[in-house]
Formats: sequence, C-alpha cells, structure tokens
Amino acid sequence: MKVAVVFTLLGSANAFSPMATRRHARKVTVAAESDRRDFFEKTATGTAALTGASFATGVSPSLAAPKSTAWTQIDVGVDATLFDIAFDTAEPNHGYVVGAKGAFLETTNGGVTWFPRSFTNLDAEEEINYRFETVSFKDGEAWIIGKPAILLHSKDAGKSWERVPLSPKLPGEPNGIVALGPSKAEMTTSTGAIYYTENAGRNWKALVKETIDATLNRVTSSGVTGASYFTGSISSVKRDGSGDYLSVSSRGNFFLTWGKGDDFWIPHNRATPRRIQSM
Repeated sequence: MKVAVVFTLLGSANAFSPMATRRHARKVTVAAESDRRDFFEKTATGTAALTGASFATGVSPSLAAPKSTAWTQIDVGVDATLFDIAFDTAEPNHGYVVGAKGAFLETTNGGVTWFPRSFTNLDAEEEINYRFETVSFKDGEAWIIGKPAILLHSKDAGKSWERVPLSPKLPGEPNGIVALGPSKAEMTTSTGAIYYTENAGRNWKALVKETIDATLNRVTSSGVTGASYFTGSISSVKRDGSGDYLSVSSRGNFFLTWGKGDDFWIPHNRATPRRIQSM
C-alpha cells in the first residue's frame, strides 16, 4: 500500500523581499534549508512508523474496515471478457452469460455455478470468432446478439437455438435486443434504428421513421441557430420498462429520447458543459 505524504515548505518573506541584500538572502536560505532538513528527518521517521504498521496489518489503520459479505466472487471458468447476463423471468435460477471469443455460459442454480454451452448450428471454429454482447431472457424465450452481426433465438429456454437471418440493408449493426413475450422482441442498431417483431424475427417493423444519424443530419442542416451542436454519433441506446428509449452522443454533449408514437428521435441539449458517458 502506498502512503502519500504532503510536504509544506516554510520560509521567511525576507528571502523574497526586493530590499533584502544578497548576504541576508543567503542567511535566510541556509536557515530554510536547515529547517527543511529537520522537517524531512522528522517526517521520514513518522512515515516509516506508519509504513511499518501498514505492512504489519496489510492495510492502513485508517482504511481498515469489516470485510463485506454482500458480494461473492464466482469463478466462471473462462478468461474471456463477459458483456451481458440475463435470467429467465419464468425461472429466476436459470440464466445465461455471454462474452467475447464465443463465450456462452449457463446456470441453473442462480449463478452459483456456470457451465459452457455451444450452439449446434455454429461450427466450433466459427463460434469462437463471435463476440456475443447482448442476451435477453423472458418466460422461457431467449435472444442473443453478437458481432460480426448475428442474431440467435430460442423458444424452449435454450434447449435449441435458431439463427435468425439479418438483412444486409440493416442500417448499422444490431446492438440491442429485448424479449417481450412469445415470439416478440425489439431490436436496436448502432445508428438508432428500432425494429419490432411478433413472429420470432421472420419480419421486422420499423418503429422510428429515420435513424439517429439521419435526424442529426436533418437538424444540423436546418439552419437553426445552434443546430451544429448536434453533430457526431451515438455511444449507446437503452430501453426502459415502458418501451421508451434513451441514447447518448459519443461526445457526451447531448442526448436523445424516443417514445412510443414518436416519428423521430428528439435531441436534447445539455445545460452544463460537463460531458456525460451514460444515462
């Protein structure tokens, strides 16, 4: 543990007085050096004592606190970066974790233990190249989204999976999926497009008339004063329980909202110069 020590050097104002002679200034400097040497020696003694106590206990006495029992570290058995976790609303002990290098883990005891799983419709060499980023699980129905662009769906709580075709004309890459019920889901893309399906992904309906990129281009070219403020791309798209969406610009200087019934995303200026990263 590192101990930070703040040193304050004190000196006479005469040392900086324009009326002081060179001789006087030298005397003051020597005195200051002597005082500083004594200060360092005393400080070093105190620091050594404090450091010794810290090593003896393993933590600074002022930072010592009872060990928390609120969290327990779980070894999932993989060294890949994990991105998302979801539990079945119908069976809270059943859940999935997804991540990089094709990481796909399942638990049936509330997360106490995890077991690696694979998709039978993906080759082992192909699966490891995927970065699964989002999983959603509701009433025995699960959806997974990954990169390169891939969408997987299960109707039987993960016993079997099907790969849902994605149109090459899709604006942006899929970056979010929310299970809403039997064969129903909403999917978002990196450009702010929002789609809804009620037949397990065979057909998708656009819920917003234009992407966020298109909205920002339209706003900035409108000629309205201050419109150039709304430029750039977005860093995230999030959905709340009521179906409304929120997106934050990559520069953090504005955010956008979309609600059911809106045709377009609505940009909102920030009332403070502080940047935001997530909401």
